[in-house]
Amino acid sequence: MDQSTTHLEDQKTTPATWTLPTLEGLAVILYFGRDAFAGVVRYYASRMHLDPLWFIPDIFAFACIGAFFYRYAFKGTNVLAILFLLYVVFALFLGYVFLGEVKGLASSIKMIAPAFVGFCFCGREFKDQKFLLKLIYFLFFASMLGILWSAHTRLPWVAFSYESFGATRTAARLWWTDGESRVSGFAADSTMAAYFVLITYVFTSVRKSVLWCLLWAGPAFYAIHLSTNKTAMGVLAIYIAGLLFVRAFNERYRFAALRSIALWSFACILIPGALMLMFSGTNLARVAKGLYSLQDRINNSWQLPFVYMNDLMPLGYFTGCGLECFNYPQQLFSNKVSYYVPVDNFYIGTYLMFGPIFVLFMVFVILAVARTRDIYKLTVIFVMNFYTITVLGYGPASGLLVITMGFSEVFGRKLKSRTFSAESNAIGRPPLLRVASG
Repeated sequence: MDQSTTHLEDQKTTPATWTLPTLEGLAVILYFGRDAFAGVVRYYASRMHLDPLWFIPDIFAFACIGAFFYRYAFKGTNVLAILFLLYVVFALFLGYVFLGEVKGLASSIKMIAPAFVGFCFCGREFKDQKFLLKLIYFLFFASMLGILWSAHTRLPWVAFSYESFGATRTAARLWWTDGESRVSGFAADSTMAAYFVLITYVFTSVRKSVLWCLLWAGPAFYAIHLSTNKTAMGVLAIYIAGLLFVRAFNERYRFAALRSIALWSFACILIPGALMLMFSGTNLARVAKGLYSLQDRINNSWQLPFVYMNDLMPLGYFTGCGLECFNYPQQLFSNKVSYYVPVDNFYIGTYLMFGPIFVLFMVFVILAVARTRDIYKLTVIFVMNFYTITVLGYGPASGLLVITMGFSEVFGRKLKSRTFSAESNAIGRPPLLRVASG
C-alpha cells in the first residue's frame, strides 16, 4: 500500500526505467490492455475480420506455462510446483470426464493458463516492471474516462454479440436483479470496467502520496458508482481504509502492518460459510432491496453446486470435479448446462474444481505470504481477498493472474533467517515504506 524504497534500491532501479518487460510482464501488459478495452477490441476486430488477435495474450500465457515448468519444476526442482502441475493435468482430465466435450477441455486450458502468468512472478519484484506500471497508470484514467463516456453515450460495442469457441456471447447493459442500467466503458461489461478502475488505482497508489490517493479516490468512487458495481465500490473503500491504517504507522513499522493485514485478509475465506449459516433460507430482500444479489449467492450460488455434485459426480467431493465444472466452460460447452450455477466466490469455485487438496495448497500460500517481501503482492492479496468474496475471478483473465501473482511466492524457496539491523540499510532488513512525493 506504499512504496518500498531504500537508498540502495533507488540507485539500482533508476537506470532501468525503460528495461524491456519480462515474459510474464509482457503477458500482463497484453492481458490488461486487451481486457480493459475488451469491448473496443472485440467490436473492431470482428468488424475487420481480425478475431484471432483476441487470443495473442493467451499465446504468451501458454509460454508462461513452459517458463513455470522450467524455472520452478525442472530447474528449481520445487516439489510443490511439480505436484501442482501434475494435479492441474489431473483436474483437466476430470473436467473432460465431467463434461465430455473437447471444446470444453480447450476452453479450460485457456481458462487456467493466465494463472501461470501470475505464478511466474515468483522471486521477481513487481516494481521492476517499469513499462507495465506506466501502462497501469494510463489504464486508471482511461477506465474512468470510458465509464463516464458510456454513461452519456451508447457506444457501438454495447449489446454487440461475438463468438468464442463456437459459443455466442453478448456485451449486456442491464443488471439482472432489477433492470438497472450498467455502463461498461471500454471493457466488455460493467464488472470488468469497475474492476480496472479498482485494480489500477490499487497498483498506482502504492507509489503515490496520501494526498494523491485521497484526491483520486473521489473520481474512482464516482466511476465505479456509475458502473453500479457494489463489490468494487465496497472493496475500494476497504482498501483506502487499509492504506490510511498502514501509513499511520512510523516508516519502520509499515511493512509489518501491511503484511499483517494481508495475512488477516484470508479470514475472508470464511465469510461465505458464516453467511450461509446465519442467513440461509432468509429473504434478505425484505430487509433491503439491494441485498437480493447477496441472498441469491447465499441460497443458490454458494450452495447448489455441492448439491448438484452428488447427482453429477459424487467422486468430486474428494477429487474435485475438474477445471471445467461450475465455470464458464460448463455454461458454454456442456449438455449439463441445466446444472450450471455461477459460483460467485473464488475460493469456493476453485475448491469445487480441485477438491480438498486446494485447502492444503492454501495453507502453503498463507505460509508463503508470511515471508513475502514484495509490497505490490501483499497489497493485491489484501484487495483480492475481499474482492473475491462475491466474484469468481476466472474470467476475464486479468482477475485470475492478479490473484496468482499475489500467491506466487508459494513456489519460492524459504528465506533463511537473518538478523535485521535497526541502523543499517542492508538488504536483509525489512524494507522501509516511504511516501512518494507524487
